[in-house]
Amino acid sequence: MRQDAFTEEARRYGIPNPKGVLLVGIQGTGKSLSAKTIAHEWRLPLLRLDVGRLFGGIVGESENRIRQMIQLAEAISPCVLWMDEIDKAFGNINSGVDGDSGTSRRVFGTLITWMQEKTSPVFMVATANNVQILPAELLRKGRFDEIFFLNLPTEKERHDIFKVHIHKIRPSRLREFDLQKLAKNSENFSGAEIQQVIIDGMHRAFGSLIDGNRRDFNTEDILAAVSETVPLAAIAKEQITILKRWAAEAGARTASIDTLLIEELKVYSQQQGLGPLEVD
Repeated sequence: MRQDAFTEEARRYGIPNPKGVLLVGIQGTGKSLSAKTIAHEWRLPLLRLDVGRLFGGIVGESENRIRQMIQLAEAISPCVLWMDEIDKAFGNINSGVDGDSGTSRRVFGTLITWMQEKTSPVFMVATANNVQILPAELLRKGRFDEIFFLNLPTEKERHDIFKVHIHKIRPSRLREFDLQKLAKNSENFSGAEIQQVIIDGMHRAFGSLIDGNRRDFNTEDILAAVSETVPLAAIAKEQITILKRWAAEAGARTASIDTLLIEELKVYSQQQGLGPLEVD
């Protein structure tokens, strides 16, 4: 919807420049990849903000670096500014135990003020895993256009993820793989875990010699890797439940049409007396 929002036609129409999106969800569900995809789809340069390099040891250096970053992003605009794992940079910043004499809070204050007031065509894409520790002022309307919740892929989405990765490796053999069976047997696997079990399946086949020759990997090799893998969803089940409840309470939009997830979030919303859930 916002692909043409940076054009001269949009400005004549009266549409302000989009501010950005916050992508929240489980590790390995494609949040960082989404930032790259947005820049690619919109044909805009992608800038990655390394928050760790913002902080310097000299008094006032960190505040100066954040201002330089803002000037650089605005000079290159229109562009997409990708800030990965923002929760690791500014989580629990209001707790008062950062130990840096308030430098982190000053840098954060400069950043969110710019996010609120900026008129330059810089589209920020921030990602977060542990959104509960983020300060509330970052999440309010005006900093981002929208907050999206990325859940574990559905069976259909897992089918497509397997298809993409296998096609990249063996495009001529794609039809030989039972993608439906792979998708069905990889319930609760993230996109990153699906990619890894394909690699594990390749190692399994590569290590099997037949008459001194390496054999190519197949569906059974990947299924064997799946059976030996414990997905993060099984390990961090409680954390995922908390994330889903937060998504319902915050009114976050789902990043895919997942009927079961939508119904689950609606139940959470009703339990909390919240308004209707928005879906994109």
